[in-house]
Amino acid sequence: MAGLAAVLLVSPAAAAVGSPGPPGIGDSYYPLDGNGGYDVSHYDIRLRYQPASDLLSGTTTILATTTQDLSRFNLDFLLRVSSVLVNNVPAAFSTDGGELTVTPAAVLRAGQDFIVVVRYSDTPEPYRLYGNASWFRTATGAVAANGPHIAPWWFPSNDHPRDKATFDVSIAVPPGVEALSNGDIMDVRQTAPQWVRWSWRSVGPQAPYLAFLAIGQFDARLVTAPNGQNLITAYSDDLGASGPAARASVERTPEIIQTLEDWFGPYPFEAQGGVVVDPGLGYAMETQTRPAYDGGFFFGGTNTYVVAHELAHQWVGDSVSVDDWRDIWLNEGFATYAEYLWSEHEGEGTAAELAQFRYDTIPADDPFWQVLPGDPGVPNQLDRAVYFRGGMTLQALRTTIGDDAFFTILRTWTDEHQNGTATTDDFIALSEKVSGRQLDDLFTTWLYTPGKPPTGPNGSAAPFTTTAKPKSYDKIEFNVNLMTAGK
Repeated sequence: MAGLAAVLLVSPAAAAVGSPGPPGIGDSYYPLDGNGGYDVSHYDIRLRYQPASDLLSGTTTILATTTQDLSRFNLDFLLRVSSVLVNNVPAAFSTDGGELTVTPAAVLRAGQDFIVVVRYSDTPEPYRLYGNASWFRTATGAVAANGPHIAPWWFPSNDHPRDKATFDVSIAVPPGVEALSNGDIMDVRQTAPQWVRWSWRSVGPQAPYLAFLAIGQFDARLVTAPNGQNLITAYSDDLGASGPAARASVERTPEIIQTLEDWFGPYPFEAQGGVVVDPGLGYAMETQTRPAYDGGFFFGGTNTYVVAHELAHQWVGDSVSVDDWRDIWLNEGFATYAEYLWSEHEGEGTAAELAQFRYDTIPADDPFWQVLPGDPGVPNQLDRAVYFRGGMTLQALRTTIGDDAFFTILRTWTDEHQNGTATTDDFIALSEKVSGRQLDDLFTTWLYTPGKPPTGPNGSAAPFTTTAKPKSYDKIEFNVNLMTAGK
């Protein structure tokens, strides 16, 4: 009531002048990602999708709070908009190159809660952002799952990990077509002879790029995981001979999560699962609570390593997100190292063996060593070096400080930054605090210095040679090659 009184007592004479919110949040690599002047708390996305025509239409309702007196603000969005309401009043708007600029009828005061309703209808597939396409059509539907950008193809947002929110996603599709998204399933209901509406809810804070849709013909399953959470998995009807291998891998999700908890701490979200889509997507994506996997990961048989990779992202990438996209190694280096840890668990090669074998087999003059994981640049943001040299960095840290300190750092990292963002500097500071050692030289060498480090990730006394290839090596190599080629 005090807040209501404050609003009512503002006289017209005291009305704020306001200023436009910045069209970008300040990311080093993507200056127009995200926006300034407000923070989003919730997205309610209510859509209808026709697979035959790729027509996506509906309404996104955004709950937000201003951080300044705001005369104008931006949303990140590509599709054709028909109307915008701000606090239930029509607002002026324009779209240009992925920026939806909204001018409300009255200035929004700093600290004010407000609501935005955007109505739109368009075909997402033709759109490009930063020269890239992210909306993937399949024989029976479409998949919206990509990083670092996918939200602008299907809902307006403050599209940066610094502004996380909760989500309600509801999609109407023709009968016989499934519509999958994040979090828990709330309802599946036929609303008309030609439409079935699927409704999902994510209560854990979520970056917009981690929200996803998978629409098409799937074998969808819901069971209870050992921890009591809903386990929701789905497999495209077009997986062919790789379908059984996909199921044999993804259905182990609860077991893999329980194992990852030993290294990263308690699982951070409210549900779990995975979706395997038609081959052709070209990568796997750590969509929150429910990773999306290209069917191609299972052409050669079971592949629990890719499952471990994407599930590790639930801690490192999803719960603890990058504060700036130049710190992408905090996502991919950590998830690659999780594959190494899973290999240790499965008895198919230790992390020390895997990291050293990779170091030994890449010649010093290979361009691989010129990509700097700590600041790879936009063209190399998802380069193999970000994954593999990032993973070697963690092995070098483990070698230097010992297992007790290393795993304390991993668990403290995910605990202290849960549901937030963090930087490489934050990780270095934590590593030095826990270990009691000065580690600038180690991180500078592995993350920021061109060329092959003179000493491998296991130090100068490494007992491993290139003749002893770990059993899991080829599978992990395959996974990263497919991920980086597809993205």
